[in-house]
Amino acid sequence: MYTAAAGMAAQQTRLDAVANDLANMDTTGYKHVRVAFRDLVYDDAQGFGAAKGVRLGAGSAATVIGRSVQQGAMQTTNRSLDVAISGPGYLQVKLADGRTALTRDGDLAVDKTGRLMLHTGQLLDPPVTVPVGTDPDRITISATGAVAVDKKQIGQVKLVDVPAPGALDGGPDNTFIVSKGSGAVRAAATTTTLQQGVLEASDVDAGTAMTDMIEAQRAYQMASKAIQTQDQILEIANGVKR
Repeated sequence: MYTAAAGMAAQQTRLDAVANDLANMDTTGYKHVRVAFRDLVYDDAQGFGAAKGVRLGAGSAATVIGRSVQQGAMQTTNRSLDVAISGPGYLQVKLADGRTALTRDGDLAVDKTGRLMLHTGQLLDPPVTVPVGTDPDRITISATGAVAVDKKQIGQVKLVDVPAPGALDGGPDNTFIVSKGSGAVRAAATTTTLQQGVLEASDVDAGTAMTDMIEAQRAYQMASKAIQTQDQILEIANGVKR
């Protein structure tokens, strides 16, 4: 019974992850969550009437092993403040609480003081400032991240990376936070470039996600049925005892 209950909890975690992925299918630069299963504690089953050397498992548990690093499809917008990262790497931004975060969401905007920021309000780090009142159509962002107004460079969009991007922790507003597993921030490879007027789509595949959801639902139902069967057996045993 407890093994089945552990299986239900594991499948619920998997369902939650898939549901979150489906909810973010249209989120720019979103990377789907990777979920794996691990064995729980094994114990000697000899005390339960089993032969010597037989071990009894306590079920499985789901664990999130990070985010995908797969490149999303490129969607042309022709908007001057939209940039997509081609290759491994991230934009570096500053969160409201002062922490540094990473993102592949290149939907940029300009605040009232001329600073470039994400559409969710996080400023680029290091900051890039354009003259107040500049028409966005006059702003160009090169493949290397150089920001110019009327062909005069005024700043640089910094592209960074980490040794193990799959181990980044999730942050607010489609951002990532550096963890011990991911390693420290470093400059992105020279092969990583920016494309202006383009956004990177989410890497969630609807067909795969729906298949995973159905599979998890069926596994959840099977574990639930096992608990119901065990309950019926105990009820019969209790009736015999009376």
